[in-house]
Amino acid sequence: MRERLQQVRITSGVYEGIFEGPLETGIEAVHNGKVVGLARMVAVPDQPGATRVTIDLPSDVLSDGVQVVALRSTTSGEVLDRITLMAGTGLDEDIRGEVALLRDEIELLKTAFRRHVSAAQD
Repeated sequence: MRERLQQVRITSGVYEGIFEGPLETGIEAVHNGKVVGLARMVAVPDQPGATRVTIDLPSDVLSDGVQVVALRSTTSGEVLDRITLMAGTGLDEDIRGEVALLRDEIELLKTAFRRHVSAAQD
């Protein structure tokens, strides 16, 4: 049976998901090559073969820059899901920061262009 983990949500530092796969499978959270958490797994009564997964994300994975936590099967070693966390001033050079700046500049250009067109029509 193929292992599959689908994220439901992350709230208050807790990852929640639904796992479908062999019952003996465990899931561990790995950050920078180190296991930082183990999943609690409970069968879902109304979904045969499905298991509810919760993993507490430790606060030490919250650091400047982009951090990735891999959720890995303890039986196959396959990465089933990834959690990407971004924080701090190191993001200024990140592509998402650049896109946000470009959006701001486009808004300024749109405003200036509308003023120009409005003045030209008068």
